[in-house]
Amino acid sequence: MEKYYVLERFALMKTAVISTLDSMMLKRKGIDKNQKNNNIKNARKLYKELESARKRLSDNILNLKLLFCEADMKECGIYADKLYTAVSNFNLLTPDYTKFIGAFKPLLDNIPDNEVTNASVIGRLMNNVRTGYYPTDIEHVKHIKNGIAFPEGKRINAFDPCCGCGVALNVLTSGKISDTYGIEIDEMRGAEAETCLDRVGLGSFFYSRISREVFHLIFLNPPYLSVIKDGGGRSRSEKQFLVDSLHHLMYGGLLVYIIPYYRMTSDICRILCDNFEDIQVFKFLDSEFSKFKQIAVMGIKKHKDDGSDAVEKLVQLASDVDNLPLITDLKTEHYVLPEQEKNVDLFKGAVFNLGELKRQLAMSKSMDFLFERSSLDSREKRPLLPLNVGQVGLIGGSGLINGYIDCENPHILKGRIIKEIKKSDNGDTISETHVNKMVFNVLTPQGFKSLA
Repeated sequence: MEKYYVLERFALMKTAVISTLDSMMLKRKGIDKNQKNNNIKNARKLYKELESARKRLSDNILNLKLLFCEADMKECGIYADKLYTAVSNFNLLTPDYTKFIGAFKPLLDNIPDNEVTNASVIGRLMNNVRTGYYPTDIEHVKHIKNGIAFPEGKRINAFDPCCGCGVALNVLTSGKISDTYGIEIDEMRGAEAETCLDRVGLGSFFYSRISREVFHLIFLNPPYLSVIKDGGGRSRSEKQFLVDSLHHLMYGGLLVYIIPYYRMTSDICRILCDNFEDIQVFKFLDSEFSKFKQIAVMGIKKHKDDGSDAVEKLVQLASDVDNLPLITDLKTEHYVLPEQEKNVDLFKGAVFNLGELKRQLAMSKSMDFLFERSSLDSREKRPLLPLNVGQVGLIGGSGLINGYIDCENPHILKGRIIKEIKKSDNGDTISETHVNKMVFNVLTPQGFKSLA
C-alpha cells in the first residue's frame, strides 16, 4: 500500500499541535499558581516556556498551511494562514484558553490521514504525483534563458541533477558554447536524455560521483510529492537536492531552482541565503502556476556566510504569491555566468551506463595499446633453422601460409587438415585408424594441384 508523504506529515503535525496546545494550557495554569504563591521567578520561567511553545505552535501551523496547499485544500490553507496571524497576536496571559484552543478544532478536524481520509484528497494526490516528475514547461525555460548572459567565446558546463528527458537543459543552452550534463533515475527517460545532452548518468543523483565546483549553471527542478512505500521511509527531496547540488556549482555560478512556492520553508530559505546572493523569486505564468504552483528561484553562489537576517524576508516574499513578479519580468541577461573554463574530470552515475562506458573507452588509449602492432609485425619473418615436416604441417594447418605466393613461379596456396581412415588386415582382425592428414591445395597458371 502506498502512503503519501504529505499524509504522513499531516499526522505528525496534528499530533504536534495537540501536544503543544495541552502544554500551553498547563503552563498558563502554572503561572497563576506560582503568582498566588508569590513565586515570581518560577512564573517568569513558565512565561518564557510559554513563549517558546507559541513559537513552535506557529511553526506547526505554517507547516500545516504548506501541506494543505500541496493537497490542494485551499480553504483549509486560508484558515491556517488566519490562525497563524491570530496565534502570533494572542495574549499569552489570557486567563481562559478555551476559545483559543477551540479555534483549532476546524483545522484539526479537516486534517486527512493515510487510514481514513476523504477520497477527493487521495484523488488530487494521485493526479499530482506522477512519481514526482514534473518536466519544466519549455516556454518558461526560454524566459529563464533570456535572463542569463553566457560568456562570449567561452565554454560553460551546465548540469541538471534530475534531467528527465533532457529537454529543459538542452533548450536552456541551445545555441551556446556549452557541455551539458544530466543525471536521471528513470532509465527510459535517461536514454532519451542521451540524445540531446552531452553526458548522462543513470541512477540516483545522491549516489553519483561528480566533480565539485565545476559547473557554471545548475538547473534544478527536483521531484515533488514524495511517496512512502511499504518497508521504506522517505523524506522530501527538494531540500536534499539543493544541499547536494550546490557543492557542484562553482563560485559565481548560477542556480535556477524550480519548486512549488509552498516548499520555500525557512530551512530551505536559510540554505539559499547562506550560500547565494542576488536571489530573485519569480512566479510561473497562470497557465502553469495553476497546475503545480511553481516558482523559479535564481541566485549567484557566494562563499558561505550567515544569511539568517534575510531568511524571514525571503520566506514572506515567496509565500506572497499574489505579489510575486512573473517570470516574464526577469531582466534580459541579468545573471552573468563566469568566464573561467573548467574540465569536468569526474562524472559517473550510480547505475552502469553502456553509453557512458562507450564514451570512456573512446577517450581511453588502452584499446589502442591492446591492438597496437609491434614493429616486428611489419618485418619479414624467417625461421632460424629449416622447418621439419611436422612444423610445416602445423603452420599450414593454422592458415599462416595461406594466400598468394609471389615468387619465380607465382601461385596461390591453401593448407587444410582432413581426416583419413586407414584400414589394416593382419589375417585375424581388421582394424581402422582415424588420422589427420595435411593437404596443400595449390593453384598455378598451369592448373590445380593437391599435395599431401
